Amino acid sequence: MKSRLVAALFALALAVGGALALSPPSAAAALTEVTNFGYNPSGLRMYEYVPANVAQRPAVLVAVHYCTGSGPDMYSGTEYASLADRYGFIVVYPSVTRSSKCFDVSSPGALTRNGNSDPAGIVSMVRWEQQNRGADPDRVYVTGISSGAMMTNVLLGDYPDVFKAGSAVAGVPFGCFATTDGSEWNSACANGTVTKTPQQWGDLVRAAHPGYGGSRPRMQIWHGTNDDVLRYPNFGEQIKQWTNVLGVGQMPSSTDQPQANWTRTRYGGTGTTAPVEAISIQGGGHNIMAGGMAARILDFLGITGGGTPPTDPPTDPPPSGACRVGVTVNAWNTGLTETITITNTGSSAVNGWSLAFTLPSGQTITSGWNAAFSPAGGQVTARNVSYNASLASGASVSIGFQATHNGNTAKPASFTLNGASCTVT
Repeated sequence: MKSRLVAALFALALAVGGALALSPPSAAAALTEVTNFGYNPSGLRMYEYVPANVAQRPAVLVAVHYCTGSGPDMYSGTEYASLADRYGFIVVYPSVTRSSKCFDVSSPGALTRNGNSDPAGIVSMVRWEQQNRGADPDRVYVTGISSGAMMTNVLLGDYPDVFKAGSAVAGVPFGCFATTDGSEWNSACANGTVTKTPQQWGDLVRAAHPGYGGSRPRMQIWHGTNDDVLRYPNFGEQIKQWTNVLGVGQMPSSTDQPQANWTRTRYGGTGTTAPVEAISIQGGGHNIMAGGMAARILDFLGITGGGTPPTDPPTDPPPSGACRVGVTVNAWNTGLTETITITNTGSSAVNGWSLAFTLPSGQTITSGWNAAFSPAGGQVTARNVSYNASLASGASVSIGFQATHNGNTAKPASFTLNGASCTVT
């Protein structure tokens, strides 16, 4: 399993390094290594990118690499340095020196504040920037890919007073990879079989810094539905964790599709700076980082525009009443069937449709009919099959699924059809 991970992430390293260098860093500045930056128990290396037009009190973005990668790889293979040229913030690129080139997100020393592993060294890098570059302590952010996404979760848990927001691209929840035998790899977590209640996930985060009562950093989560390295159920588990930590509901405040095959849900707010934002990429594998995503990440973090949080471009609200959904549930012991009737109440035909909804906690889809359902739980999308893709104005289609449950047989509370909210009857 571990050899498969290394091979897969080596491919990721090649893909990131070769595919994402769409906007090369400015020739006016260069990547520089910083040594003797402070407490560094695991021997990390620190690289920084300070743009020529750095702001007077710049924000700091920590950009954390994937397994088999390095800080310089993250610098050359992503768009953060060129965006720093535009917005005047500093980018810090931590770099692992252990042979796996993976960050420690599993040991007890990593999963506690001021421990003896990688998170403590990364925070030393941030403090060096504050002491030596005049960086703004109220504008520190972190993002990462794969192993770096796991570290993003860990840093937000260990140091909620240091980081204001984070963005995890293809990661797992805080504490999911925990081991006690010295292993860096946790197969159960990677395969998406570690599930907990929101409270249990939240308690793991809170235990990293006992007694902390201050504000918690906002979190953005990205995942591909076909991720075969850190499987897709980890997406829903992260949502459960961070909505609990931030004290917002499990039901999305808004759902939309910012581009094809993306479903974005926001929790505790509907704007760019919602407490939790989650983007599911239909059909996406483990390597989902692509050109343009870095700018979206910075929008969520709120460090573009000199630190003034941007807002999404104004758009017309989704049409009200463009669809109507009727739901019937038949339940028994630990199982149920649910029939969903979708009616197009708009004035135009729909050619190709997807119905998004949140499956109530404890329910897991085992089979379905007249639609393709994915994933089996959490934020579910039902997509048309070949014979029912067209839905004329006023026409209806019936779909359904069978699921297991743990006693909760409730219906989903809301539905969106191609991003438009539906009336539920």
